Order: sequence, then structure tokens, then C-alpha cells
Amino acid sequence: MRMLRKERNMAVEKHKINKHVVSAEIGGRTISFETGWLAKQAGGAVLVREENSAVFVAVTSADPRPGIDFFPLTVEYKEKTSAAGKFPGGFFKREARPSTKEVLTMRMTDRPLRPQFKEGYHDEVQINGMAMSADPNLDPDILMINGSSAATLLAGLPFDGPIGAVRMGRVDGKFVVNPNYEGIDKGDLNMVVAGTKAGISMVEAGANELSEDDIVEALALAHKAIIKLCDAQIELVKKAGVKAKEFKEPAGPDAKLAKELHDKYYAQYMKAIKTPGKHERSEALSAIKKSAIETYAKVGDKASAEEKAAASEKGKQVAAILGEYKYECLREIVLKEKKRVDGRELHEVRDITIEMSPFPRNHGSVTFTRGETQAFVTCTLGTAEDTQLIDGLRESREEAFLLHYNFPPFCTGEAKPIRGVSRRELGHGALAERAIRPMLPKDTDFPYTIRIVSDILESNGSSSMASVCGATLSAFDAGVPLKKAVAGVAMGLVSDGKTNAVLTDILGDEDHVGDMDFKVCGTKDGITALQMDIKVKNLSADLMRKALGQARDGRLHILAKMNEAMSAPRAEISSWAPRFETVKIDKEQIGLIIGPGGKNIRALQEATKTTISVEEDGTIKVFGLDADGVKAAAAKIKAQTTKPDVGARYKGKVGSMREFGAFVEFSGGQEAMIHVSELAEGYVEKPEDVVKIGDEIEFEVIGVDMTGKIKGSRKAVILKDRGETYTPKLPGGRGGDRGGRGGRGGDRGGRGGDRGGRDRDRAPRGDRPDRGDRPPRHTEQPAPAPDHGGE
Repeated sequence: MRMLRKERNMAVEKHKINKHVVSAEIGGRTISFETGWLAKQAGGAVLVREENSAVFVAVTSADPRPGIDFFPLTVEYKEKTSAAGKFPGGFFKREARPSTKEVLTMRMTDRPLRPQFKEGYHDEVQINGMAMSADPNLDPDILMINGSSAATLLAGLPFDGPIGAVRMGRVDGKFVVNPNYEGIDKGDLNMVVAGTKAGISMVEAGANELSEDDIVEALALAHKAIIKLCDAQIELVKKAGVKAKEFKEPAGPDAKLAKELHDKYYAQYMKAIKTPGKHERSEALSAIKKSAIETYAKVGDKASAEEKAAASEKGKQVAAILGEYKYECLREIVLKEKKRVDGRELHEVRDITIEMSPFPRNHGSVTFTRGETQAFVTCTLGTAEDTQLIDGLRESREEAFLLHYNFPPFCTGEAKPIRGVSRRELGHGALAERAIRPMLPKDTDFPYTIRIVSDILESNGSSSMASVCGATLSAFDAGVPLKKAVAGVAMGLVSDGKTNAVLTDILGDEDHVGDMDFKVCGTKDGITALQMDIKVKNLSADLMRKALGQARDGRLHILAKMNEAMSAPRAEISSWAPRFETVKIDKEQIGLIIGPGGKNIRALQEATKTTISVEEDGTIKVFGLDADGVKAAAAKIKAQTTKPDVGARYKGKVGSMREFGAFVEFSGGQEAMIHVSELAEGYVEKPEDVVKIGDEIEFEVIGVDMTGKIKGSRKAVILKDRGETYTPKLPGGRGGDRGGRGGRGGDRGGRGGDRGGRDRDRAPRGDRPDRGDRPPRHTEQPAPAPDHGGE
């Protein structure tokens, strides 16, 4: 009984709130880490704050699945709109599948954390993060990366952290650590950098033609801030009193067996790995592995269950030992022979083949082939109605540039189910999109919605970079006036600590065995996108500068090949693409174009077979497949919204009449009022005496008031055509000389003189009572003043 009470007290003590808080100043703002008061049943939980942003992260682990031979790390992240005080967009008011922004944050969290877990650790680990509060000026993704590292440390997992992460921007030529949204939008750099105290481990960047030296400088500044964040996490773990759980790395293969296999098969592996062709090379290596397993783990037909189990286990050991030879052979070829497995020099780019416009119906298309990697890329031009609504923690917006990347299983010769768009596909598409975005034309110059789709048909290294090159060429083919061509190249690094080899245009196998995988995109003048995953602990600035310089050489080589295929955008867009016209009107005239309930704009779209988009600033975009229809719609909008000059003549149809005049429609929708006194030369009693609805008449504009209402005169046309002078009635008159009203314009019965004794019996003005006793002379008497007492 006493033991049960003691255990219960310990459990209660464990779940008491015991908050621990540490902080670090980064970029002029405080980032704090809190633990001990949220999600106490999780292995590790932390709340990270910056200004009004708060991101919660929990880390849990479970025993490994039987027979698993890899590390099953899962990262989940949610940006619920409630964090920003918003409702989710769309019909269902509940968050569903992760947004692209959330998926990209998950990837940026996974990439720097995964390599820091101990080799051989195969427990199930899940990282769950969510934005609890979203500052309207700050992106919370940085807090997710830092929080995931801190929560992993608090869970006591075998983790060589901590990991710190910051965002780097550059505004007006000055680097900014953790810029806000405004700084990102105004600047020419948006780079997320993560790393340990020892060095950088992950980079994800978009830029506007920054130089290689600028990038190196930004990384150096970022690492200083990362060290401060790592120190804060270490302090938090100390305050919480957490100690890492003991982890014993699995025993390696039998030493005797390993030596025997190395002596027998390593040379064969070295020869086979130089086999040209991805699949041929794979088959040659598989044949050696199969032969070794048959030799060392062979079982007879009459073997017992125990013998079969032992043979199976030995076969796994043989396969694991020979699997490491691939890693060793590739690195040996690079570091010792200064060659590549496919025979290329370290800096050499594979052969490039480009076929422009392979299919007639696309607006723009290209097949871009580099070695055994091939991308079919299309560019489609749409109207303003084709934009995508981006709804998240920030203010919702319409996106007019989309780049989608697809990686079907057949491109690697595999057969497996396709279950929606993978995180990898979203990540690669986002990288290519960032690379192209700085070179897009201004919306005012090219108001199309642009969608680029890259379908990978073959893959052996850097299909995302083939997508960047294909995106440029397909946009050129569609007639998109990109400012400059953009190309991308995947680079690798192999290092043994003493010798370093930088590889240009890496293969898939080289990607897996290298110490750094980085992709660089840009124009001839600078970098527009960058992605790095770095395995080495200490990457010097000089080595980084060398790697980026070699990447620039490779990029220029590829740009030259692209230039041979198509050096500039086509002068005309595809005949299949919609044409456009842009008209700018006053904001006050928007209602005139749209009409009651959208009646006017719908009628115009139906009549001209166009799509018309009206923006709040008065910009009107007209799209249509028929160029004549587009021009007609634009001309009608201009006519409707152009104020006519006084004295100009127009022809129009009488649309309606009132007792005081006729309303004439002209210039595709404008309306002029012709007063009854201006409909004819002489006196007109009623408008119907001169015109009827549907009559076409010619009139002259005699006035346009401040509200845009137009006054016309048919009389002016009649008189001037006869050579007589016409003088418009001055403002404030009754519409001009109407004549023939029985001397109304002359003596009206003494109105101006003696008016029938009207002044009789009226006292002289000096003897009349004071006006203070009489109410003011208004048509309606004002309400009496309230009685407040007194005078």
C-alpha cells in the first residue's frame, strides 16, 4: 500500500507544472523556449515564441518495427488559421490535407534534423508541430525548426543536436537576420539556414541574382545567430534536468566475414560500378551480390527451419557488407582517380539534348534531356480568372504564377502506386518556382496567369534542375517575356577530411554517397535559388566559395546550350493562347462597366466571347481566344468610360424618354440627356413630338458636369449645319429659348411693375415689427429648441 502511494505521488509530481524558460536575441527580437507546462505526456515538448508568434512542438518515440533497417522519422506541422484569427477558406470550415506551405516547412525541419540522429537508431520518432499564435508580420516556420530540435533534446533521444535555424534577408544591400514579411517582400533574398554549433547543415533560398560572395557572406552571418539559438536550447535542457537516454549502436558485421568478402568481391565491385548506364550498372552490382549470397548463405532442400533461419540472417549480413562497397568504390574513384563512375571529369556536365515545341497544341513546350534525366515541360497561359487563391496565416492573395513538378514511378523504372502529390514533388516544384519567379515580367506588362508543369520522364540525378531549364525554355516558347534565361545544376562534394572533390551535375548514385548535395539556379548574372544539404560538420567558407564558383561555370555552360535552342522569348504568344487587352479607368467608373448585378459586364462578355476581369484600382483585363473580340470589348470599355469633349458630335439611339427630354445611348454604352428645349429648333411641347424610342439622331455635346453626366443638343446640329450660330443656354437657365409661348419672355401682366396692389396696406419697412419675433423664412419650420429652463 505504501509503495502504491509512493508511485502515485511520483506520478502526480511528474505532472505538476514546472515551467522553464530560456531566450536569445536574434535579429533585434527575442526568441524564447518554454517547457514543462504543455503536453507533459509527450517525450519532449516545447513552446517557441517570437513577438506575437508561438509554435508548439512535441516529440514522441516508440519501439522499432521488427526487421526495419532504416530510421522512420515523421514530421508533421499545422498552421491552423485560428492562430491568425481567421476562418479557413473554402466550403468546409476545417483544415484538411496539409497546404504546400506546411509541407515545405515539414521538409525544412526534417532535412537538418534527420542526419543528427545516431547511426543505427531505428525507433519510430514523430515530431508534431503547430502554430498556436501567428504574428501578422512574421513567418512561424523558423520557430518550428528550432522547436523540433529543442523538443528532441528534451525527449532524451540519441541526437547529436541541437539544431538552430534563422532566416536571412537583404534589404537595400544590407543583410537582415530573421526579417519580417515586409523585409522579405522588399528585399532580394529569402534564405532559411539551419545548422549545428559546428557548421551549416541545410540551406533553402530564393534570391534576385545575388553573387556567390553575397551568399557566402549571408551564410557566415546566419551561423553566428544559429550558435546563439543552439546555446539557448542547451541551457533549456539543463534547466529541465533532462539526460539523454543510453543508446548502444548495433554491432557491426562479423569481422572475419567482412574481410573475406572484401578480399573476394571488392575488386569485382569496383569494376562493375564503372559500367556505363544506370540500369546496366545496377544489374552488374546485383549480380555480384546475388552470387555472394548464394555462396555464403546457401541452404539445401532438406535444411531444417533453424538452418534456413541462420542462412537467411547470414544472407542479410552479406548483402549489408557488399552494400557498403558501392559507397566506398564511388568515393575512391572520385578522390583517388579524380574521375566519375560514368567516365566524366569532376567539372563536366553530361550531354544535353533539347527539342523545342515537340507537340503542336501546347502554348509552350520542350523536352530537356541531360544524360539519363529527361523532363517534359509545358507552359500554359490563362486569364485572370485562372489564378489560385492562397489562403493561410497571411492575408489571402491570388497567385498568378504556378509551377508543378511530377515524378511518376516509371521515370526510374519502378512500378508502385501513385497516391497524390508527394512531399518531395512539392519541394522540388517549389525550388524550381523560386528560381524562375525573379525573372517574371510585371503583371501590368503581361497580365496572364502562367502555369508551368514539369513531368519527369527519366531520372538519374537532378530532375529538379532539368525542370528549371525546361521551365525557362517552355516559357520562351509560349512567348512569356522572361527578363533572362534561368538554368540550374546539381552539385556534390566528396571529402575525406584532407582531400575535397567538387562534382558538377551529379548522378543519383553520387547524390547518395556524397558529403554535400547542393542545387544552384540562376541567370548569367547571379543566383536566383539555392538548396543545400550538408553532411560534413565543418564546411569552410573557402570550400563553399569554390563549390559555388564551379556551379556557376556549370550553369553558364548549360545556359549556352539553352541559348542555342532558343535565345529569347517568341515575339508572339501561341495562337492557342488567349489574347489580352488592358484598359485603365477611374475607380468611380467601375460600377458603370459592371452594371446592376453584373448585367453590363456579362452582356459584354457574351457578345465578344471574352473573359473580363475588373480590379479594385480600375484596371480592366480582357482575355479571349479571338483577337477581334478582345479588341472590340476593350474598345467598348474605352468608349463607355471616356468623357466626351464639349462641342464633339455623336450619333446615338434614343433609349428612353421623360417629359423633360430624351436619353440617347452612344459610343457603346454612354448616355446623353437632350432636354426638350434642345431637341428641335422651335418650341417642343413633348419629346414624343420630335423623336421616338429607337430613332438614331445626331447631337452635339454641350456640357459634362462633375459627376460625368452628359448634356446634348440636337438643335445645335440643326443650326450649325444651316450655317447659323448656336449659343448654349448658360448654366442655371431653363434650357434655352423655347419660343412660341404667348409672349412669356416679354411683359407678363405687370409682374415686373404694379402687380395688382400687392403692396397695399403694407407698412413702411422702418415701421415693421422686428424679425426677432418672427420665425425664419424656411419652407419647413424647424423643431422648437428644447427648454432647458431660464431664459
